[in-house]
Amino acid sequence: MKNKKDSFDNPKIKVPLFIPSLSSIDKKAVHDALNKNMLTDGPQLANFENKFANYVNSKYSVGVSNATSALFLSLKSLGIGKNDEVIVPDLTFVATANAVLQTGATPVIVDVEKDTMNIDVKSIESNISKKTKAIIPVHFAGQACNMTKIMSLAKSKKLFIVEDCAHAIGTKFKNKHVGTFGEFGCFSFYPTKNLTTIEGGMIIGKNNKLIDRVKILRNHGLTRSLKDRYEKGYPWNYDITEPGYNFRLDEIRSSLGLSQLKQLKHMNKKRRLAYKYYNELLGNIDGITTPNEKNIANNSCHLYIIRIQKNKFHISRNKLFEKLLSNGIRTTVHYKPLHKFLIYKKQGIIKDDMKNSNELYEQIISLPLYPDIKKHEQDFVVKTIRKIKNE
Repeated sequence: MKNKKDSFDNPKIKVPLFIPSLSSIDKKAVHDALNKNMLTDGPQLANFENKFANYVNSKYSVGVSNATSALFLSLKSLGIGKNDEVIVPDLTFVATANAVLQTGATPVIVDVEKDTMNIDVKSIESNISKKTKAIIPVHFAGQACNMTKIMSLAKSKKLFIVEDCAHAIGTKFKNKHVGTFGEFGCFSFYPTKNLTTIEGGMIIGKNNKLIDRVKILRNHGLTRSLKDRYEKGYPWNYDITEPGYNFRLDEIRSSLGLSQLKQLKHMNKKRRLAYKYYNELLGNIDGITTPNEKNIANNSCHLYIIRIQKNKFHISRNKLFEKLLSNGIRTTVHYKPLHKFLIYKKQGIIKDDMKNSNELYEQIISLPLYPDIKKHEQDFVVKTIRKIKNE
């Protein structure tokens, strides 16, 4: 099979873990944006925010530099800081917990469900204290958390909800897009995500006062936007009521985001087809647990993660990773659990035994998945897995 260009220029790689889907339309959008006079905080950003809000059926959207700043700004706008606690799942990227630490609050790390890999509601409940102010449910790999139970618990305990939707552009729960349940929803546009602006993120919300505070914090704490300052009065006539940050999303990336957004449904459909094809090919291999297809129409299918049972598959997940790599196939693990990192042992709160996330961490492996992956590439991946099992 002809090798594809690897992100790290390894000529032996036949199937990369991921290839960004950037069309000629996307590249033209970027080129056109570069020819404009305004390159940041301009009309393309406003247009992208409006179009994104329409896509997820949210009242407001605010474009930011990345999903980490989205989480941080959301928590800050809710007044969360020192002496507060925020509950996060053990199985997530470190950005989820880092955003909490950056506010001065303490991340309380809880276990996940074994079947969905999403935050476990019982673990949330048992870890709520007098200091708990918020919960960050992560819609892991594109599958929605049980927002009915989470919202009910949050309401009964008077807790804020900030949804981490980094994996979940296009994911719905009970016909409602994720991110629209809590006070805020935070999205990532990193290159591996279903929609990319290279770097970038989006905050959605429904409370105009909270959204206004997010916008002020996003832009150094300035009380007037760039557009407002230059359309009326003196441009330098603004105030700073609290120190803010430089977390803006520029016009070039906003233009790319607008272009990608137009193609998102089609790209997500291609992901779902590839996801189902893997399930078809891998479903009868002893020792492999494939992801559930239940409600797949409302799953963004951001990652394709299988579980390896060593006693049945005969080799460990780590050994499978090594053998796949030696055969030209890139894979990885999403993710090393938070409780295993030194920083969260020292600055977080860990009470659960993390039974499920520990078990999952020994078993899970993410196979190559991207919108333009070809069936013959998936065939090669699965054929190689079968060969390794039978060696």
